[in-house]
Amino acid sequence: MAKATKKQALGRGLSALLKDPANDIASVQDKNADKVIGSIVELDINTIEINPFQPRTSFNEEALRELASSIKELGVIQPITVRKLDFNKFQLVSGERRFRASKLIGLTTIPSYIRIANDQESLEMALVENIQRQDLDPIEIALSYQRLIDEIALTQEQMSERVGKKRSTIANYLRLLKLDPIIQTGMRDGFISMGHGRAIINIEDQNIQLDIYEKIITNKLSVRATEALVKNYHTDKTVSVPKPKELPKYIKKGVKEFSEYFGHKISVKVSKNGKGNITIPFHSEEDFNRIKKLVKSAK
Repeated sequence: MAKATKKQALGRGLSALLKDPANDIASVQDKNADKVIGSIVELDINTIEINPFQPRTSFNEEALRELASSIKELGVIQPITVRKLDFNKFQLVSGERRFRASKLIGLTTIPSYIRIANDQESLEMALVENIQRQDLDPIEIALSYQRLIDEIALTQEQMSERVGKKRSTIANYLRLLKLDPIIQTGMRDGFISMGHGRAIINIEDQNIQLDIYEKIITNKLSVRATEALVKNYHTDKTVSVPKPKELPKYIKKGVKEFSEYFGHKISVKVSKNGKGNITIPFHSEEDFNRIKKLVKSAK
């Protein structure tokens, strides 16, 4: 506990140092720059602005509230990273979820790593940090790679070194951007997986891509079935879908009742031994909460 208090006090001391206009730190050569840059500093949260280069534009509100609750109990465990813009003025480089969650619960200061970086370096840091996230969809990752190529002029080899991924992995993500925008949206919304997308991309004609995408959604095709569909197209230039297995009568009746109750088309998969899975889709956080209330009221 004593160590934590000392660390926090040190951060506040460095924060006071940054508020001295006579000794403002603008570059790594300035006096006291070595004490601040790379250290954890308690910054006034209102002196930090959002990064305009932030690759991520959507933040799940429920997940933010959960993070805010955690921060309220435990504090900000991992500091955010900022770059110094001007006297007592900073810009977020990474950690926007932590920053937003902290503001949500009314924190006035936040632990921060301070960097001195220009716009290009800031963009690169934000993009690379974004790619390392675990909860990104494949299209978000692909778009971040594309921005590193277009705006930072990195080659795939250089990106491989920066993000610690194989060049072939990066190439596979970038190929997804050749998919029709409707299919890209379907992947971002979770209707199809990256495996589906990688199979569809082997067809150049986007009209055929959309035809296959529609069949994947309608018939709930697996990645393997999609690959077979694409292979079949290359063989005889037609797109045919394997006939789905006939469901038992008791399941057909039950699915209809489930669908009417939940207000969505419920899907059921049954194996040869009679075991199976029921899937209830939802289209938004509000829709999910509506279904949750239905389940609670049925108890």
